[in-house]
Amino acid sequence: MKPLPVLSFAPDKLAQLQSQYSQELQQLWQEGLKSNPVLQDRRFAGQAWQHNPVASFSAALYLLNARTLMAMSDMVDTDEKTRARIRFSVEQWIAASSPSNFLALNAEAQQKAIDTKGQSIVKGLQNMLHDLHQGHVSMTDESQFEVGRNVASTEGAVVFENEFIQLIEYKPLTAKVYQRPFVLVPPCINKFYILDLQPANSFIRHLVAEGHRTFVISWRNPDAALANATWDDYVESGVIKAIEVAASIAQMPQVNALGFCVGGTLLTSALGVLAAREQDPVASATLLTTLVDFSDVGVLDVFIDEAFVQFREAQFAQGGLMLGRDMASTFSFLRPNDLVWNYVVGNYLKGETPPPFDLLYWNSDATNLPGPLYAWYLRQTYLENNLIKPGQAVICGERIDLRKVDLPMYIYGSREDHIVPINAAYATTQVMPGPKRFVMGASGHIAGVINPTASGKRSHWLSKKSGFPGSLQEWMSQAEEKPGSWWPDWYAWLKKHAGQQVAAPKQYGRGAFKAIEPAPGRYVKAKAQTH
Repeated sequence: MKPLPVLSFAPDKLAQLQSQYSQELQQLWQEGLKSNPVLQDRRFAGQAWQHNPVASFSAALYLLNARTLMAMSDMVDTDEKTRARIRFSVEQWIAASSPSNFLALNAEAQQKAIDTKGQSIVKGLQNMLHDLHQGHVSMTDESQFEVGRNVASTEGAVVFENEFIQLIEYKPLTAKVYQRPFVLVPPCINKFYILDLQPANSFIRHLVAEGHRTFVISWRNPDAALANATWDDYVESGVIKAIEVAASIAQMPQVNALGFCVGGTLLTSALGVLAAREQDPVASATLLTTLVDFSDVGVLDVFIDEAFVQFREAQFAQGGLMLGRDMASTFSFLRPNDLVWNYVVGNYLKGETPPPFDLLYWNSDATNLPGPLYAWYLRQTYLENNLIKPGQAVICGERIDLRKVDLPMYIYGSREDHIVPINAAYATTQVMPGPKRFVMGASGHIAGVINPTASGKRSHWLSKKSGFPGSLQEWMSQAEEKPGSWWPDWYAWLKKHAGQQVAAPKQYGRGAFKAIEPAPGRYVKAKAQTH
């Protein structure tokens, strides 16, 4: 049994913190006797907090205690991973204990109850019962959205399906298309239509409008029938099969491929398998916010150790499902104030209905994972980082050596990504041997990627030099910030690998691969099993 980590505090630092806390507490008390404290926190920004001396004082005291506890967690003398876990746990406790989360302490919710003659409380209880029934906290008005009607609405057809995927071919929006087809591999931990929300910000629609003959994998939402599916299955029968079908339909020997998030890790795995088989059906690859080198996994590292992985391996030794609601809950609590408690307060304490928002609808549309795939992924990537170790990872019967994956790559990372830290996205440049282009976008995991040119939002960074130094910091020293979306830069790069333009096809599929049903297909509409 692994010994427990040793924890200690430097006495002088602890004494200094105690003294500082006493001074700030005394100052808060004195200010509270004269006037309401100034609250620099959006949870307490409402007028009801400012006009209620008791409420404002309790909020100010809470913020002081929170700052002190976080300072204590930072000064713990222990190993880095233990300190990160302590900090994460303290952050969770602080977020949960905010006075704004309790009706008896939330001045704003109390005022609303008075103003509505108690109707806000009635509505809050109704909202709570509704969420208990559906199994998750409502982040948006889900009744306003329907997959295939106002999200995932780009026109196309399913041209292939097996037990793991449906492959969608999209209707061309241009008279001519590039010869080489484009295959998009979305993550399997959520649904592909994050890339196809409203038409104005649909990554897929914009790609089609650029003249690319576009094929997208729609992963099946696993049920008991896929309880024993593995990473090998998703690589062989998912990614590699999609590449094969798209190439056959387009009658081209190679495709261009893109992987987003876990889809990028699956694509990289597939490229490793194909390289081991001395096959090269992919002309170029794009990786968006993708982990290949798992040395730095950010905040998710607090969950990963040998004991946790062994627990999951034992749990799924005979198959089973990792439920989507559990994964969604975990990811939400990475940002508890933004993705959990603000909805608890709004929905239940204030009786509000959250406004319709397509991104949050997608975020709530959970996807299960086959347990064996999940367990393999935890050990081989997050725990042991075997993908980047030549011959260590065995996928589809092949020992993977990414040094053999020699093809042009476009690698994108988001500067503020908490799922794939920007350092980790950049680390892919040190692993893949072929010609590369690295771009860093502003914002986070989703907003950084889904940034249409027309919006004029955010910015991106491009290097003035062609090489890739050992660290992101070195790369940044030679990079230049550009206003707006990174999409035009990628389009220009992709065009070089897309071949000649030919007349757009008049029908979906070809030969044995015919239209099965209209896009987005059945698989993406299936709801996750909840038990």
